[in-house]
Amino acid sequence: MSSHAELVTWVTAVAQQRDREAFVRLFDHFAPRLVSYLQRLGVEATFAEELTQEVMVTLWRKADQFDASKSSVATWLYRIARNRRIDALRRDRLDFVDPLEPGQDVPDESDTERSLDMVQREDFLRTAMETLPPEQLSLVKMAFYEGLSHSEIAERANIPLGTVKSRIRLAFTRLRRQLESAGVVEAG
Repeated sequence: MSSHAELVTWVTAVAQQRDREAFVRLFDHFAPRLVSYLQRLGVEATFAEELTQEVMVTLWRKADQFDASKSSVATWLYRIARNRRIDALRRDRLDFVDPLEPGQDVPDESDTERSLDMVQREDFLRTAMETLPPEQLSLVKMAFYEGLSHSEIAERANIPLGTVKSRIRLAFTRLRRQLESAGVVEAG
């Protein structure tokens, strides 16, 4: 298992020297994890591999854009993978839509309002997450951005499984209360 510092060092080597060996190490470390993550999101295996290839090409081309002060290498790559998946879904939807087809309706205002509402909720949730204590935030990020199981988080963070579960539960309770008090979600 590669440490966070090693991963950052490898990305830096790719960014600064186009270090192929560092890239191979990053690829070997992340490719299987990205494929698995994308499959958990419902992407078919072959397409998950294609998207993973795109993510790794992005890493090669844009390694200089990685900022270790803003996220971990894993978070950065999982975010790229998630965005590639969303882009692919949008392309697929557009491929099936014929704008000249009779019956193609313009979305009504309630659809637009729902979309805007969802964006606002996501923004609020991101802001609320930043108020979590660091020990809770790091575990939540590992669970949801990196797709790690509780036992994998316990191993990586070197803390007991019960501690992982209770910190994540406390984080969710705190987030739910903030979202409810702001009226972003209904209490219940």
